[in-house]
Amino acid sequence: MHDRPPATAAVADASLRLGVPVRIGPARLRALQPDQPFSGPARPVTHLGSVDVILETIDDAPAGGVLVVDNGGREDEACVGDLLLLEAQGAGLAGVVIWGRHRDTAQLRRIALPLHSLGAYSFGPRRVPPAGRRMRTAFLDGAQVTEDDLVVADDDGVLILSADRGDEVFALAREIEAVESAQADRMRGGLSLREQLDFAGYRERQRTDPDLTLRRHLLERGTAIEV
Repeated sequence: MHDRPPATAAVADASLRLGVPVRIGPARLRALQPDQPFSGPARPVTHLGSVDVILETIDDAPAGGVLVVDNGGREDEACVGDLLLLEAQGAGLAGVVIWGRHRDTAQLRRIALPLHSLGAYSFGPRRVPPAGRRMRTAFLDGAQVTEDDLVVADDDGVLILSADRGDEVFALAREIEAVESAQADRMRGGLSLREQLDFAGYRERQRTDPDLTLRRHLLERGTAIEV
């Protein structure tokens, strides 16, 4: 069982605050099943029309890695089905991202390894696979993924960042989540977000300082700014 990563929303906010570049997977990618967040070192591969390069990537991947398959966003074939997902699960991978389509949807749901793709399609590849060595990179509609990257995915999408900044970004993302969770708990207890942020005071100050932003108001009060 892999540790639950921080939400991609918190990772996005943390990366902005730290100035860490993040690549964003295409918004068309969708999680096969809800509430299955995952993260791990990227193990990308460009699909060439047959399973050999994908199996080779799984064979070399570390436990906890994320298989990222670049099938060029093709809509006319599925490149991953139940056997490959079972193989990835057996190898200890944390999840799979496909810039393309999957098949065997019912079986994939039962396997329950997290997967993001463009959706289902009945046919596998019908093209003649070209001969070629495995390409250890992937592009998710222009967002490059290499073996030096970390992948984070959940119901909000797929993010890619340099693995050497992952611990730093994750630490701040978890702090952001803790602040927001505490704010939500207070709201459920009857204290509105406006009260927590002294929104009335902010509007009062704006009358004499029209350029005052809510962010500056909160910083000057020492209040959490995750809103």
